[in-house]
Parts: sequence; C-alpha cells; structure tokens
Amino acid sequence: MKEFISKGSVLLLLMVIVACSSTQSLQEYYVDNAENPNFMSVDLPVSLLNLEKSNLTEEQEEALASLRKLNILAFKKTDKNEAEFLKERMNVQAILKNSKFTELMKMNTSYGKASVKYLGDEEAIDEVIIYGDSDDKGFMLVRVLGKDMNPAKLVQFIQALEKSNYKGEGLEQVGKLLKGA
Repeated sequence: MKEFISKGSVLLLLMVIVACSSTQSLQEYYVDNAENPNFMSVDLPVSLLNLEKSNLTEEQEEALASLRKLNILAFKKTDKNEAEFLKERMNVQAILKNSKFTELMKMNTSYGKASVKYLGDEEAIDEVIIYGDSDDKGFMLVRVLGKDMNPAKLVQFIQALEKSNYKGEGLEQVGKLLKGA
C-alpha cells in the first residue's frame, strides 16, 4: 500500500511539473492581462457590425454566420513601461510560435510589423489571430472567433463589411491607442 501511495505521489508530482511548464495559451494570456492597466481589452460581438440590414449575398451570409466575436487586447507602450512592453511582447511572440498556429501572412506597415495566423484546418478555421507591434506604440492582438470559418468565405465577409453601416463603434479606445493619444 505504501508503494502504491509513493508511486501515486511521484505521478502526481510529474503531472504538476508538466502542467506548470507548458506554454500559456492565447486565451489564458487574454484573461491574465485583461485587468492589467497597461492593456486595453475589448470584446465585440459580430452583431455590432450592423450587417443584418446590408444586402448580403448567400456566401456573405454564410461567412457572417461562421463568426462569433472579436477579442482585442492592446498594450500601449510608454516611457514608464518599456521593460514590461519588451517582456509582454516576448511572451506573445512565444505563444504565437506554437506549431498549432498556421501562418497566413506577414506584413510591414506604417504602424509596424504584423502577422495573421489561424487555428484549425484550411477548411474549418475556428480562430484567426492578427498580431501587430510597433517599437514606439506597443502591440495589439485581435482574435476573430468563429466556428468552421472558411478562408475563401472570409474574403466574402470583408466584402460584406464594406457594405455595412459599421462606423467603428466600440473601437474608439483602440483607435486612440494607435494614434498615440
């Protein structure tokens, strides 16, 4: 009986060590930093995009139906938080290097560097991640959450968004962050 308890204790200890050493998920990172004063966190339902009244094609309606919500997490860099900015940027980049993320593209923009990745397979994407950072302003993570999103239909969604009455409601704080206000 003592041997059984001893082996059970060793097994439990190994499970704890493995669990503690695993990389933080993107979801956990969002939750852990939502209340951090250096971060701004915004969750937007797809209904906020006002697409119901738009004249959508069948493909655009299918693309819209596959979307659930957008999660935005932004870190505004200041002179006082530069060390934390560097640390947090490294944390995010480490999470996004995980092999479960498939890279769609990388970009260099006037704001800084950006990448687009996804979780799932090419026929049924469950999450699109847009990450951008700037040495001067900070970084932003956008999670587009859905169910069985199809990359080709996401193009249809973007076309539908162009037809919508969406004026950026709910994103005012993010816009101010990007402008450095």
